[in-house]
Amino acid sequence: MAQDDVSDRNRTVFNRRSLLKTGAGVAAAALGEGLLSAPALAAGGPPEVKGAKLGFIALTDAAPLIVAKELGLFAKYGMPDVQLVKQASWGATRDNLVLGSGGGGIDGAHLLTPMAYFLTLGVQARTTPMSILARLNTNGQGISVDKEYLAAKADLNAGKMKGIIAQKKASGKKITMAMTFPGGTHDLWIRYWLAAGGIDPDKDVDLITVPPPQMVANMKAGTMDAFCVGEPWNAQLVDQKLGYTAVSTGQMWMNHPEKSFTMRADWVAAHPNAAIAITAAIIEAQKWADNPANVSRLAMMISGRDYLKVPVGDIASRLQGNFAMGDGRNIPNAPFRMKFLANHASFPFKSHDLWFLVENQRWGKLPMNLNRGATIAKVNRADIWRAAAAKVGGVPVPPGDSRGPERFFDGKVFDPGKPDAYLASLGIKRV
Repeated sequence: MAQDDVSDRNRTVFNRRSLLKTGAGVAAAALGEGLLSAPALAAGGPPEVKGAKLGFIALTDAAPLIVAKELGLFAKYGMPDVQLVKQASWGATRDNLVLGSGGGGIDGAHLLTPMAYFLTLGVQARTTPMSILARLNTNGQGISVDKEYLAAKADLNAGKMKGIIAQKKASGKKITMAMTFPGGTHDLWIRYWLAAGGIDPDKDVDLITVPPPQMVANMKAGTMDAFCVGEPWNAQLVDQKLGYTAVSTGQMWMNHPEKSFTMRADWVAAHPNAAIAITAAIIEAQKWADNPANVSRLAMMISGRDYLKVPVGDIASRLQGNFAMGDGRNIPNAPFRMKFLANHASFPFKSHDLWFLVENQRWGKLPMNLNRGATIAKVNRADIWRAAAAKVGGVPVPPGDSRGPERFFDGKVFDPGKPDAYLASLGIKRV
């Protein structure tokens, strides 16, 4: 079975010693954490360098980086030598960020949002401080199930799988479900979905790590029963009649945050104007990608061999908001389609970063005494996003760093002013 190159199902516990070395092991403030101010930006000017190496994974939500390159937007903002470097897995992306371009790796990446924090804290990696400069998208991930389980009619209610899961568990063989990186967004979505349905993701199923481009091949080979991953791999599973999409993640949490554009913090500190320029190019690319008139061209642009290497049809339908789920449900004009700029999709809300930290505490991947507010203030560079958006012009800017209380499909509410109350309200957890 294809596995993440450096992770396995047992590497889900944080490295406390490394974490304490970062100074993060301090008691957290209860209210308003994650909303501390970021470092002040220096006076603007031309980019200090002309290029950078940026990694991406073959996923639809890498589109802003690809569009910025293909439409010459990096060059427009004074960064003509930006290189996009395809990564094999999230583990490889992490390792290349640790190396940096000076060590043969990369300077920044399209990244699972929690990974920026893991790298900064030295969790599952050598401590490598990172900066989140923009959110790349909202929505657009999915939880898909093998066609063998069509009769279960799994949807938002994961509890419909309980009978099958219990039967398999009683026979001594658990159902195998895959996500893309321990503690990453896909791990958190599938865990939330299962737990909301009364299924313990650590005890009732086997959760394994598989790189996004290998999800469909592994399902076809019969090595797993379900997976959580970004598009276009859920759509491709349906198109190949191998399974069905139980839920698109925007149905779980409408307009939820997903990938982030991140760069090594030392690179940003050395090249602040270049960081603003790259971010401006990405924001303009997001603006272009969100225009419905550009969807067909966008799907063709990112489908090629250098990027996703999949049929255009696997990408286009769900980008347009048309979801054939593969089990008879067809949802046109879905409000939970992937967004790149609309509804402040590009802005890196600190309240969203806080949710990712709390959920990783829920599952024992981060310590409970983590100083969440100080950690978010160190990583989240919404100030750079604001400076970049001003360069682009015509981009709606939210008034603050919090989107306020967030509501989930199961009735839970995450109030960023009361994160511990949210954590206490969750039934299945490791704390």
